[in-house]
This record gives sequence, C-alpha cells and structure tokens, in this order.
Amino acid sequence: MLDKDLANLYQVSTGNLNKAVQRNLKRFPEDFMFQLSEQEFKNLIFQNGTSSWGGTRKAPYAFTEQGVAMLSGILNSDRAIQVNIEIMRVFTQIRKAYIDNTQLQLAIEQIKKKTENNTKNIELVFQYLDELIKPKKVTNRRRQIGFKLPPKKK
Repeated sequence: MLDKDLANLYQVSTGNLNKAVQRNLKRFPEDFMFQLSEQEFKNLIFQNGTSSWGGTRKAPYAFTEQGVAMLSGILNSDRAIQVNIEIMRVFTQIRKAYIDNTQLQLAIEQIKKKTENNTKNIELVFQYLDELIKPKKVTNRRRQIGFKLPPKKK
C-alpha cells in the first residue's frame, strides 16, 4: 500500500506518517517498505492523471504486509490500531483466496489430465470397434486341421 493511502486510512497527513517512519527507519527493512523508482512514480502519475504542477513531488513509499503491521507499532492511536486490524484481515483474506485459487487450478489440471487420458482411451476403443466391424477379406483358404477320412477307392 502507498504511504498516501495509509495516511488517509489512519487519518494523519502523509508527511506525519513518513516522519514517524523516518524516526523508526530500523523497523522498516526493504522487504517491509521501499520507495518507488522514478519510472514507477511517473507511471503512477500517468495512471492517476495527476498534473505535473500539483500533487506529490517525490516518489511515495510502498508498504508490504509486514510494513503495514510494523506501522501499528509506531502509530499508537486507537484509529491506527483499528485500521491495522482491518488491513491484516484483508491481507489474510487475499492470501486465503490465492491459496483457494491455487488449489482450484491444481484440481482443474488433474481433471484435464484425466480427460485427456479418457479421450485417448475412447479413440482406442473406436479404433478396435472399426477393426471388428470391417469385414476382413480372406485371400487364402486355410487347410483344415484335424482327422481326415482317407479318400474312397474306386
């Protein structure tokens, strides 16, 4: 989540949120929080339609799930605690949905494999049926096997 969005949720200014983070910078390693690159920032401005003469002047900070959790330790208001609880619930729901989606994809792949095998088996059955239905031409008569009577004498 971006610093601006978190500040809005916590009902503090973005500047105050970033000041609190800067005072506790050791609590926010790169996998908890990072600043957007210049290209990402330009892309963000383009997507949001922000004018070049107004709005944010420097690249915002982005917080990961762990970074949002760490914010609750440095923002110690009742509002911050409630917002943090809700954010953690949302992250948990997103993770659960992702896991459910992954399990669903695996189940679909298993069904596809079974279907492919069934298709191959059905084709094989039809091939055998075709062979049984088509009359075979017998070109050579086979000699009979078994007891034969001797030819009659005249």
